[in-house]
Amino acid sequence: MLVVGVASSALFDLSNADAVFREHGEAKYREYQEEHIANPLETGVAFPFIKRLLSLNNLSQNKTPLVEVIILSRNDPETGLRVMRSVAHHDLPISRAIFTQGRSPFKYMGALNMSLFLSQNEQDVRTAIRMGFAAGQVLGLPAADPKGTDLRIAFDFDGVLADDSSERVMQAEGLPAFHAHETEHLEEPLPEGRLSEFLRGINRIQDIEETLVEAQPDYNRRVHVAIVTARNAPSHERVVKTLQSWGVRVNDAFFLGGIEKAKVLRVLNPHIFFDDQLGHLEGAADEIPSVHVPFGVVNEVGRMELEELPTS
Repeated sequence: MLVVGVASSALFDLSNADAVFREHGEAKYREYQEEHIANPLETGVAFPFIKRLLSLNNLSQNKTPLVEVIILSRNDPETGLRVMRSVAHHDLPISRAIFTQGRSPFKYMGALNMSLFLSQNEQDVRTAIRMGFAAGQVLGLPAADPKGTDLRIAFDFDGVLADDSSERVMQAEGLPAFHAHETEHLEEPLPEGRLSEFLRGINRIQDIEETLVEAQPDYNRRVHVAIVTARNAPSHERVVKTLQSWGVRVNDAFFLGGIEKAKVLRVLNPHIFFDDQLGHLEGAADEIPSVHVPFGVVNEVGRMELEELPTS
């Protein structure tokens, strides 16, 4: 089973409640949540992705769920009631939740065998990444989610699916040295990054769809996975060979070189896009639900600055 953890701040729009907490403190926040408990929360950045992901459970051949989503929240159980009522209001089949009053909940990822944790809290995400978990900070606004059953997921490659070893060459020595390095190490698979295991989980669901295609040639595949990377020839070949060596696959790959990723993402229109560089996300975050994976050399400065901040 593919298990994903999602913070209430990623699943729903908690901006109003958060403003009360920041301006007036915990007591007023608790009063606010109690007064509005019957008012369902509006959807957040990760909502369309989570909704489509959970809908894949109807592909199960033996009624065993293929996907489980667990809410991980800094709310306490009382203030978390509004979150769970909102889950029910939006007809999300989520029954499990962990509420840890004011404390980081991601530490339970390992115990629950989670392949991914999504949150709006940058510090939680960065700490989870540093501890070896797969985590990302949601950005922007939730995309419109018209009727349909397909799920489109897009990944950057370096620093997301793979580690940052090649990115370090790029940052230290520049583009010509990067291409030379990748050509020289073409047959050497890159080490896996934080989200490779999540991709494996998605591929297992795609395997079920492949059996359906064999039985029903007119079956339309619902899950589509793409890589959208700034790599181009000749460094593109190492991406393909690395994925093959890991035993994972994607449906589409966009090797864009210097083309702005946002231009392609607006056409591809994924339900979620993962990238390790904020600069690649800012152009489309208000149209494409985006996730910053703060891993690797391009995020080290930001990580050090964040660690100097006091923790809650």
